[in-house]
Amino acid sequence: MKKYYFLALIALLLIAAPAAGQRGAQSKVETKSIFSKVLNADREYTIYLPKSYEADKDRKYPILYLLHGMTDTSIKWYERGHLKDVLDLLTASGEACEMIVVTPCAGGSIESDAWNGYFDMPGWPYETFFFTEFLPYIESAYRVIGSKQTRAVAGLSMGGGGSTAYAQKHPDMFSSVYAMSALMNLPPERPVDKNAKDKRTLLNLSVIENDCVAHVNNANESRKEQLRTIAWFVDCGDDDFLLDRNIEFTQAMRRAQIPCEFRVRNGGHGWEYWNQALYTCLPFATRHFSINK
Repeated sequence: MKKYYFLALIALLLIAAPAAGQRGAQSKVETKSIFSKVLNADREYTIYLPKSYEADKDRKYPILYLLHGMTDTSIKWYERGHLKDVLDLLTASGEACEMIVVTPCAGGSIESDAWNGYFDMPGWPYETFFFTEFLPYIESAYRVIGSKQTRAVAGLSMGGGGSTAYAQKHPDMFSSVYAMSALMNLPPERPVDKNAKDKRTLLNLSVIENDCVAHVNNANESRKEQLRTIAWFVDCGDDDFLLDRNIEFTQAMRRAQIPCEFRVRNGGHGWEYWNQALYTCLPFATRHFSINK
């Protein structure tokens, strides 16, 4: 009798072990780097892998490219925005699907002479790097589904403008955009000396050249149709110095009859606001992923 009891106990333990292991699986955040021939430099990135990533080796995932702001780096969305904690919570509650989130590094301390910006500029062809090297590398090195319907882009401030412009230029690549406190263009009270060659000036000039509002205002009907294939969301605080630029963008989208959700919440240009924005951003991206397409 004891022998049968012992065998039954072993069987139960063997059955329970995989389930326990699955319950113990955790999402993972890694910071790595790749060498860019375009930039002739190593570029870091930080990536979030969902908790099933290691256990389910055959599964592929939708992906969100999440862009940081000026002077920040790829890790700030985790250190200050607490992305891992938020996404773990929303995934557990079913409000967000399991996804890969990757944040490229397009910044650093300007005072320490670091480049900043998501666009091509003299000495810093970052947009070319992103689309010809970074995105293809990520989607081959990790198990990414790799379609428009399962790829989203979002960002804050400089990254909010970057994510908006990336989707405007590549509407065939992204299912949704979530722009937070976005640098859609420079405020008019901030004049730029076009003859200056410092990195901050080059960044400002690139923002002017990639004016997100002008892109909509100047779009022909064919381009408008392409922009309508993307789900747009603009989120900006009522005390944010970029609020008027975000209002101008949404007004341009309304005139062009391109659907765009717009939210103004209490807050300014800071991490408390952007952390809270994730609770809307991540479910928004999830709703517009079409996993089976």
